Amino acid sequence: MGFFKELPSIAYQSPLSHKNSSRDYIVIKNIFRSAKLMDYVRSGAIAQQKLVLKDGDRPDTIAEYLYGESTLDYIVILVAGITNINHEWPLQDYQVYDYALEKYGSEAKMNAIKYYETFEIKDDQGRQILPPNLIVDADFKIYGSSTQFGTSRYNLISQAGNRQLDDKTEYTVTTDKIARAVTNLEYEYTNNEKKREIDVLKNGYVQTFINDLRDILKYDKNSKYISSTLVTTENTNVVNP
Repeated sequence: MGFFKELPSIAYQSPLSHKNSSRDYIVIKNIFRSAKLMDYVRSGAIAQQKLVLKDGDRPDTIAEYLYGESTLDYIVILVAGITNINHEWPLQDYQVYDYALEKYGSEAKMNAIKYYETFEIKDDQGRQILPPNLIVDADFKIYGSSTQFGTSRYNLISQAGNRQLDDKTEYTVTTDKIARAVTNLEYEYTNNEKKREIDVLKNGYVQTFINDLRDILKYDKNSKYISSTLVTTENTNVVNP
């Protein structure tokens, strides 16, 4: 509600059939002006810092924690760059399970393999041969130290437990030495965790942000201008000759 109080208004002609005249208007908040705020936030003109959200944190609780006022939750949302709170704010852990179950339709499908993810593989001199966390297919494979990369041969070492990969052996994802299976449920948990780190406005810059916000949202003078916070629409009942 704090954010909507800051939004300017726009006066639309009343669509009601029993209106008194063509000059009857309905005043509503102009939510489209918020797009200008996102440009302001992305410009880097505000002092930001990183914050990692804990399970159960909400915009209003973060605003209370940072700024001492829960109604400043809109500042948390805007600075975090969030445009859809339902999709971009992290769910609680138990909600991720419920969401995944609804999304995939059954526990069997929820726990089915979504993809395979590589371990980091290095040679005996510490040079990286296979980067970690690459998404690969079920038939992905590498070979042991008999494999030639360019003009050099390498003794491959799995970083998963530092297991030596045997010479002249072909390794596939099914060995679990070069990659591991990731289920649909684990994917949803991982994706949810990525949402926990957000940008927040540094404490001490709140009033500056609010002043800038009001300045950005206010209307410039034009033919529909009534005040810096109110404009009208065209009178569609007037027919030009």
